[in-house]
Amino acid sequence: MTIRKRLIISYIAMVLIPVILFIAVTVLVLKFYFGDMIGERHHSDELADHGNMIFTGDMIGGREELLSNVKFMASYEPSRLADSRFLQEVDEAFNELQAGLVIVQKDSVLYASPYVDSPGLYDQLKQFRPEEAEWNDKLNDRFTVEKYDFVFEDQSAGTLYLLSEMNPILDKMQQLFPILFLSLLLIIGLTNGLLTYLVSRSIIKPLYTLKRAAEQIKEGNLDHRLNLKRKDEIGKVGEAFEEMRERLKQSIQLQLQYEENRKELISNISHDLKTPITGIKACMEGIRDGIADTEEKRTKYMQMIDKKATDMDRLIDELFLFSKLDLKRLPFHFEKIDMTAYLRDCAMELQADPHMKAVSFELHDDGGQPVYVTADREKLQRVVMNIVNNSVKYMSGDNQKIDMKLSAGMEEAAISIRDNGPGIDREALPYIFDRFYRADQSRNSSTGGSGLGLAIVKQIVEAHGGRVWAESKAGEGTVISFTLPLQQIGRTGGERE
Repeated sequence: MTIRKRLIISYIAMVLIPVILFIAVTVLVLKFYFGDMIGERHHSDELADHGNMIFTGDMIGGREELLSNVKFMASYEPSRLADSRFLQEVDEAFNELQAGLVIVQKDSVLYASPYVDSPGLYDQLKQFRPEEAEWNDKLNDRFTVEKYDFVFEDQSAGTLYLLSEMNPILDKMQQLFPILFLSLLLIIGLTNGLLTYLVSRSIIKPLYTLKRAAEQIKEGNLDHRLNLKRKDEIGKVGEAFEEMRERLKQSIQLQLQYEENRKELISNISHDLKTPITGIKACMEGIRDGIADTEEKRTKYMQMIDKKATDMDRLIDELFLFSKLDLKRLPFHFEKIDMTAYLRDCAMELQADPHMKAVSFELHDDGGQPVYVTADREKLQRVVMNIVNNSVKYMSGDNQKIDMKLSAGMEEAAISIRDNGPGIDREALPYIFDRFYRADQSRNSSTGGSGLGLAIVKQIVEAHGGRVWAESKAGEGTVISFTLPLQQIGRTGGERE
């Protein structure tokens, strides 16, 4: 659930929950205070021989019902209101409803309910005008008065007074309102406080978790995982934070690896440059000190100097080429090339090379059908030469052989160059395309070159959009393969840096 939805629901709950709770509390309080009045039904005995009238009702409705019946009696059987026994039964029914009767005949009190009787009651009733009384005007500050005039059977004037006590209800109402008001305030305060706490906690707690994770990163601990397990906006922030941590960790690891590679690169360059320089210095000292005292020795020393200088120049060229490839600053001139004809020319050229006279070359080209690729002709020649030279360095004996194979797929052409040399150890095979890597860790120049040849092959092939890999078994030779994308319809080639 999103934070927006959570806040909307909490706002709605802050309104609905207090209303529902307040209604429930109000019902309970009313039931507690007026339970003896609401719904209470009172029954009286038979009030007359005929009619079998039963007076029932609650506090208000019961009074009205009883009073209506008494008025009916006064209108049609006024003699009943002169019967003391009848009046006592009726009065008991009114007393249960906190009311009382007063019957007046010819300006004298015929009957007065003990519930309302008091000294000077009739005088007060004569002076009291119920029709003129306000809501808060009560007889003796206690009773409300209802008056009904009628005529007895002897034609004498009669008056019926009903005095109802309202103070208990008003007192309870005066007690009830403060309680309900305080209950409302308490319900609103507790409900809103609890909901605010829960909503804020659901937001603040993950923020503190994010803060602790950020502090861990600040301290350099990139292994501290952040797992909020939320689907809202904070959860998305947590996912982005975790992705940032992973990428930062990978970046630092890569930076450390680069730093280690840089140190190794400097060490390897220093070693590979120092070796020929040391040889050149030794030859120069031999000539200077007169050790080369014959023309033959001097010629030999000069040839050694030339070879060492040539090795240094080749190493610097390869290092320069690799650096430009690594920085992607070497331009490529792509064109459409028929790889079948190209490899056939390469095999013939290599076979004619005096340094390759002990090696036989064979090309397998799937029937000689043209296979067109998009490539840089010069860079592609460097790839083939580096692979072949690397194979020749490790081959020995009279039966040295290199097989070239070309096969075309749906989107790329695959070129494989196989030798029958000693092969490469399984442990060393994954690293042969790394720069300055040599299976011979002593870095003896007699058993290997600069260690950049296959690294340059990988750079060039990948710059063409291809792949390169090696397969080898000790004692069975090595196969180095690479792919090139086939010529696409409408592509004319061009230069790319």
